[in-house]
Amino acid sequence: MTTLYIRDIPEAVTGTLKERAAAQGQSLSAYVGAELTKIAARPTNDEIVSRLRARDHSKGPTTDEIVSAVEAGRR
Repeated sequence: MTTLYIRDIPEAVTGTLKERAAAQGQSLSAYVGAELTKIAARPTNDEIVSRLRARDHSKGPTTDEIVSAVEAGRR
């Protein structure tokens, strides 16, 4: 496992993180480590766009059908 040092964190942020860690019954280090793990697991915007572009778009409504449905909803 790697050790990560983070500097120049505002006291208000540190205080909030300590409170949240205590509420979860965790140490600050364990809490922040879990939060960083969640962040790292989320896809980036570029990854999301790539996934969407790779999808099969042959099924589903056409552009004209979507426009018609939107227009019908406005009436």
